Amino acid sequence: MTTINVLVLGPQGSGKGTQATRISAAHGVPHVSTGDMFRAAIADGTELGRQVEPILVSGELVPDELTIALIRDRLAKDDAAGGFVLDGFPRNAVQAEALDEMLRAIGRPLDAVLFFQLDDETATRRVGSRAHEEGRSDDTPEVMARRLAIYHEQTEPVVERYRAAGTLHTLNAGRSVADVFAEIETALATSPGQLPAVDDGGLSGGSRSSREASP
Repeated sequence: MTTINVLVLGPQGSGKGTQATRISAAHGVPHVSTGDMFRAAIADGTELGRQVEPILVSGELVPDELTIALIRDRLAKDDAAGGFVLDGFPRNAVQAEALDEMLRAIGRPLDAVLFFQLDDETATRRVGSRAHEEGRSDDTPEVMARRLAIYHEQTEPVVERYRAAGTLHTLNAGRSVADVFAEIETALATSPGQLPAVDDGGLSGGSRSSREASP
């Protein structure tokens, strides 16, 4: 069975979540988003949700042990056997090493690492728009500033780790949704585990606004 295993990296507001959803639809693999899973746990009132809610609201990172366990369990599910689009993990060096170990254990190397490059000003503006449109209480200016500080301190070294390994594809995330997605599809078409695209319900036709949506 042909698989495709994709990792998306970038600051909040870079559009990686939007594009991960498109990749998921186009290639028939799950979009594995730590943010979505944590927010679902909060909405369901689970023990995990109660643990992570104050952390997310403050803009801090959820402890590594919780996040690593969540991802390990998610990638072991049947629907991820044909591949995945991983979004929101790894966010630091410890998580990156844990991901390497997980993928080695299941014999599933990454086919592509996509880096959504965007300046802080644009990222902050996009997240502000998202907060207004979606009513996200964790998207305040103070929380976004903290997230960006953590991103520069802890996640940018992870980006450089993949760059040094020669697996990173850097995208100009300031462009339209359609333009970024077109470049992604070109990058995935040359990856070792590339899948033929399936019907994406019109996603690749640029039916969304040209503003790059934030994750």
